[in-house]
Amino acid sequence: MTQTSYILISDADAELMSKSLQSGDRFTFGKINKKTALLSRKRKAGLSARSMLPTVAEAWNGFSSAQKLAWTNAGAQCGLNGYRLFTKDKCARIINDIAGNATPSLKHQAWVGNIKIQSPATEIKIVQFHPRSYWVSQAVPKHKGMRQPVLVTENFQLPLTISLNYSSNLTAVGPNAYARLYAKIWYKYQAVDLDSYIQIDLDFVSDWKFATLTSGALATIIVGYDLFFELHDLQGDLYFDNIKSTHSAQNWARDTNCDDINQGFTKAFYQIPKHWVALTLPVGAEYGSIYKDF
Repeated sequence: MTQTSYILISDADAELMSKSLQSGDRFTFGKINKKTALLSRKRKAGLSARSMLPTVAEAWNGFSSAQKLAWTNAGAQCGLNGYRLFTKDKCARIINDIAGNATPSLKHQAWVGNIKIQSPATEIKIVQFHPRSYWVSQAVPKHKGMRQPVLVTENFQLPLTISLNYSSNLTAVGPNAYARLYAKIWYKYQAVDLDSYIQIDLDFVSDWKFATLTSGALATIIVGYDLFFELHDLQGDLYFDNIKSTHSAQNWARDTNCDDINQGFTKAFYQIPKHWVALTLPVGAEYGSIYKDF
């Protein structure tokens, strides 16, 4: 059996160690790798050839002050500065073989959520669970690209405000067609479990627009809530971004910018729930994040 031990090193030695060594998979296989501090000319050339950043920088430098301000205003909607949002958007365009530059929008930024229903499907229902405690993936401060699981406690209090930006191109294919985003609030009254709903009815055909709704008060014991997208007797596409679930002066919606709404987590992050889970997903129905040149 392998025996291990540890030593304490000075701050100066710790700084030198961090410059030359890096940890591997810190959750599953403990190991230390050497950092490649100096790159050969050949490797530098190869990295530069594969990098998208020179193309991004060239395009950004060609913008006027008004164009840069428009990207800055759009970035404020998703917590990024103008250049970072443009970089994210331009890289997405390159990956998807889309030429040119996007027009910045206050209603959607880069990747957006997409619910698609095609024949033979006519419905879909997905949910984002909001129990009192759950795990999320968060960036580790001062460690670029490193993430860690963090336990979150969501102390739910009314009022609850749900909102989103969305665009739709849906066709009714049945007598009971509807599309909606809603919150199901679980509460107790006289020792009985009951549900209350706040529901945003979505237009079947619409350009990008903002929709929001706030719950009323319930004079009882509030337990929790979940968020749902539900489309029924419809076919076509629903696009959405900037989802918010706000209570206690904070937005609790996970993946609010819709970077990967169908993301799952594995290995040491296995306890983190998917952003959105399918409850009804027949053949022909799907959901995920896409980049589209709107």
